[in-house]
Parts: sequence; C-alpha cells; structure tokens
Amino acid sequence: MSYQFKPLYVAFGIALAHGHMPAYAQITMPIPDEILDEVVVSGSRTATLLSETPVAIGVVHEAELKRDKPKTVGDIINRIPGVHWNDLGNEQHSMGIRQPFSTNSVYQYLEDGIPIRPLGVFNHNALNEMNMAGSESVEVVKGAASSLYGSNAVGGAVNFMTARPSRTPYASVGARYDNINGYQRVDTAASNTWGDLGLRFSHYSSRRDHNNWQEYSNASKDSFSLRGDYKLNASSVLRATLVHTDLDSAMTGSVFENDYRNNPGKSINTFTYRKDKATRANVAWEGETTHNGISTVTVFGRRNDHGQIPSYTIGSCVANVCSGTKNNNHVESLGLDAKHQQEFDWLRARLVAGIYIDKSKNPYTSSNLTIARDPVSGRYLSYTPSASLSGVRDYEAEIDNNAVFAQFEISPTDRLRLVMGGRYDAINYAYTNKLAPSGSANFGAPNEERKFSSFSPKVGATYAVSKQTSVYSNISKGFTPPEVSQLYGKTGIPDLKPATYNNYELGLRMAFLEGALKLDSALYRLDGRDTIVSYTITPGNSENRNAGRTRSQGLELGLSWEKGVFDGRFGTTIAKHRFLEYKASSTLDYSGREMPQAPSDISTAEIGYKPFKDARIALEVVHQGKYWMNNANTVRYAGHTLLNVRGHVQVAKGWQAWAQVRNLADRQYAYNASSSYSGTGTYTANTQNSYTPGEPRSVMVGLNYTFDSK
Repeated sequence: MSYQFKPLYVAFGIALAHGHMPAYAQITMPIPDEILDEVVVSGSRTATLLSETPVAIGVVHEAELKRDKPKTVGDIINRIPGVHWNDLGNEQHSMGIRQPFSTNSVYQYLEDGIPIRPLGVFNHNALNEMNMAGSESVEVVKGAASSLYGSNAVGGAVNFMTARPSRTPYASVGARYDNINGYQRVDTAASNTWGDLGLRFSHYSSRRDHNNWQEYSNASKDSFSLRGDYKLNASSVLRATLVHTDLDSAMTGSVFENDYRNNPGKSINTFTYRKDKATRANVAWEGETTHNGISTVTVFGRRNDHGQIPSYTIGSCVANVCSGTKNNNHVESLGLDAKHQQEFDWLRARLVAGIYIDKSKNPYTSSNLTIARDPVSGRYLSYTPSASLSGVRDYEAEIDNNAVFAQFEISPTDRLRLVMGGRYDAINYAYTNKLAPSGSANFGAPNEERKFSSFSPKVGATYAVSKQTSVYSNISKGFTPPEVSQLYGKTGIPDLKPATYNNYELGLRMAFLEGALKLDSALYRLDGRDTIVSYTITPGNSENRNAGRTRSQGLELGLSWEKGVFDGRFGTTIAKHRFLEYKASSTLDYSGREMPQAPSDISTAEIGYKPFKDARIALEVVHQGKYWMNNANTVRYAGHTLLNVRGHVQVAKGWQAWAQVRNLADRQYAYNASSSYSGTGTYTANTQNSYTPGEPRSVMVGLNYTFDSK
C-alpha cells in the first residue's frame, strides 16, 4: 500500500489555524491522503496524528462547543465514550473514566498540558475551576497517562485547550435562562491580532437564584480568561494566559430514600456552602532551537482558595444537636515545564523530552461546629463554634514534585509506528503542624518529611491496515501518591506508599463511506495495586491503608456520522469494576465484589437534522445502567434513560436564537446514589441510602450575537 502525503503545519499545540505560520512551525508530517487525519496533542505532549497515537483519546472540537452551548463541563465531555462527569450540583462533580464514579485522586486535569492543581491536593470538584467559555477544544486521554503527566493520571487526563486569538476582529455576547433551575448566564468574548500581537478575552457569569425546583441551591460563578500570543521573530513565539474563577455555591447535599421518592427537591441544609477561588497564570516561550527541533519553556503559577462548611461532615446528632466542620484548603504554586521535540530524518523518528518542577504550599485549617437541628423537619438550622478540639487541624505542607520524562517514536515501516516512553517523579512532603499539644486533644500529627518516587513507563504501537483503518495497542503504568489529607488528617501518620495501576489496551479506528462514518473503539483492562482504602480498626476508629487491589475492564465504542443534512453520534462503554482484594475490617471482606457506583453500561446517542442553512435540531438519548450502591453489593440503583432536545436558528445576520429541553420525558433519576449499609446488621433504607436527585424537565433559551470580520 502506498500513501500520498500532504503538509501539516504543527507547532506544539499553538498551530495558527488561520494561516501565516512562523517558519519554525512548518514541520512536514506524513499523513494519509484520506480519512484518519485528525490531530491531537495530549497523547504525546505535541501535535500528532490520531491515527499514529497508541492511546484512546476523545476530542470535543470548537465547532461542537459553539454549536451546543454547554452548561457544564459534563455537557462537553460526557459525549466521549468511557467518560462520565457526574453532576453534584452547581458545577460540583465527581468523575468516572475507566473507574467507578468517585471523588478519588485518579485523574489529572490539565490546561494547555499543565496540571491545574499540584500533586497531593486533588479536588474532585477541580473542574469547576475551568472557564468553559475560554476553551476552544477538550481532549480526554483515557487510561493510565502518568508516563507523560505524572501522578493521578490513572483513569485518564482531561486537557482543556485555551482559545487562541483570532486573526481578524471578533466579538460575541450571549445570554441564557433556564425556567426550572433559576439559572441565568451571560457570555462575552473579544479578540483580534495587531501585527505580531494577538489577544483574546473570554468570560462568563452565571447565577442560580433561590426560586427553583430545589431548596437551598443558589449559586454564582464568575470566570474569565485572557490570552496573548506574540510573535518574537520568524522562529519563536511568546504566549501568556491568565485564568480566574470565583464560585460561591450553596451545598444542597443529598437526600435520603423517602425524600428522594416523594420530595426530591428538599434540602435539610440551610447554611452549608462551598467557595472556590482559583487563579492560574503561565508564560510560555516556544521556538526553533535546533534543526527540525522545537523547544517550549513554560513558567506557571497557581493560587487556589477553597473554603467550605461541607454538608457531608454534618452528623453525630444527639437530641437534635449535631456536629460539623468548617475548613479552608489553600494552595500556592510556582512551577516550570520545559520540553523539546526533535524530529529526525531517519525512519520518521521523533523524541519528546523534558523536565517538570512544581513547588507548592498547602496551608489547611479546620475547626468544629455545633449545629442545631429542627426536630420536626430534620433541617440543620444554625451553627456556632464548638469548644471541642478533637479533629481540629492547622497545618502547612510544602510539596515538591520534580520529574523528567521522555517519549521516543519511530516508524520501522510505512505502516508501523512504535512509541516508547517513561517519566520519573520524585515527591517530597514537608509537613508542619501549627497546633501545640493540648491535654488529651487530638491535635494532629507531629512535624515530619516524607518522600516518594515512581517511574511510569509506556510502550505502544499503531499499525495502518489501510487508508481507512488503523489498530493500536499499549501497555502503560499510572500511580497515585498518598494525598496530604490522607497522611495528615489524623494524629497518627499512616505508613502509606503510592498506589500503582497497570493499563492494557487494544484499539481500532476505522472510516467508512469516504469518511462520513467513523468508528473509534478500545478494549482495556486497568489493574490497581496498593490501593489506599479505609480500614476500620474498631467502631469509630479507622485508618488509611494500602490494602486494596482492583480491576476495571471494558469495551468503549464510538461512532460518528456527518453527511448532508444529517449528523449523529453514538458512544457506549460496557465495563465491570471489581475489588480483587479489599478487607475493610477484621470482619468485613469485600474481595471479589463489584465496586459501588460503577454502572454496567453508559451510552449516549444524538441525531441532528439541518433543515436549512444555520439551523439545526437534535435529539439526544442518555442511558446509565444499573449499579451497586454499597460495597457489599446488596443495595442497587436501577439506572435511568433521559431524552434531551436542542436546536438553534439564525434569526438575523450575526444573531442566533437557541433552546434546550433537558429530561424531555420528565423522568425521576439520580446523578449519584450510595448506601452506607455494610451488608451486616439491620438495613434501614431511609437512613442509609442517599441520593443526589436529577432535575425535572427544564427548558433553557438563549440569544447570541457574534461579530466576525473574517
């Protein structure tokens, strides 16, 4: 088989798609003359043909983001097979990528390839720190990606690409309103390039008021991004970004069994909250430093402030007096990410290598609250500071993460592409307890320094069966070090080591009907060892241990269609997640059980119709299969199927009206369902089962104006 090749202009993720590339960026890459020619950057940290990337990667493009007007990050990425952003309300969320829905630190969240949070301070809600309006595309690497991105990239890595400056003047403004959720939002953007300087501003502000179907669910978020690209000369460019988000959300909390069935909009909370402020800045220099070689040096900084009175810590009620906590988790970081891409003249070889340095400070404070509960409604009415010192925390952890990484690619034949890589991470925690011992109070762990290290290899290959078909396989390793909170949350410091995960994957990509129909599929297995689990020593006394082994395996299948007036997509994942070994106490052994909150299947499908130019209407089906709600596999959520409709039409030059109907059939469902029932003793559904209810049928309408001089 022979190929005809055409040039692909690439520049480490800053390819200026509107023409006029810097001279150094005109690197010619071979590309089949037909179908499988999509370019991704997250699979190798540089622009690479998807057909030559031996990793499962899902992409949501700029055109889809502009067309579908996502409300949440879940609206963006849940269309990718094997990916599920689980809505916990007001952009709070958990995640499931080749893992059950969980709040565990098994994912890496990136912005232009840079982690948005440091190692050791994972937050399952971290994607509420993204400015969706400032992203032009999203790539999701599924499976272990620690060989490139380090810790936590076990289930996958989600990489948001910031929107580039436009070549010509561009501006837009939009407004939307949701009738049932009390949700309002305004989006604005402006961009242009003047000579060698391009700037882009992107922003959105959302508000959710008290007058909606769910009690105590108000929220506000303001988010903006500013990006500037400056061409220094014919062979180098300077790029800078600044992103800030400010989320202030009531924490509605979950509801028990009876309320979920009969009054799902109820909340027993009246003062719990989450306030997240996040600022990220980076400056990247990129240029040709060798013949056919490009270097990129990025200096970055982060500042996060996460304060809350969490609903999930309220409990231990005696005579309508309960306990709770108030805490603040702060992060400040400075870091350096430097990498070099070298193309060789022989066998299309390429080397990508670099270093990563991340130095962070993590002050954390926590105090106790005494909470008054209404005896009739069960609502938590008010709180006062508690005199109890048990569990109070005031510490700072200094976190150093230094890493080196490399990936080498070579094509022994025209059809075969081999990829080998690895990353070595050295991690140091320096913990300082700011509390002095006070009598018998549980004042926290003694000062100490803790070191970890991990090497994460990867080997993979792609093979072009034909111009329309390619297959790939890879074996990779991921790791998750203990979180700061897992080590220092109690008085005693547990003897923990990083958990490791081995990923095995086989994939097939095909195109049919001259590229109108495309298939992307993968079989995978992800084995976890030394998983950190909670072990109950005695009732009320537990500790973290490396005492678990897990296995997740499944099939991911994606189809897309685009031709004429119709378009469509279908994505499904069929998976099983199991505890190979998990002894939760001396009497509770969950080994061999299925992991909770792990649906047997998740599928989405959409068919769109374009009756005339600049108009489209689409029907979407979202199906989530049944899953166990507890470790003992005795309480089950039945799953759900939802229908959504979206459509838009151009009403005048530059003006677009659009609407979305969610949960068209008005089904009752839960975003999240769990049970504390251990499998032994008395089972009481109304006190042990909890749900995050989904919203009833809602209609969102919007109007956008866009000025684009191109």
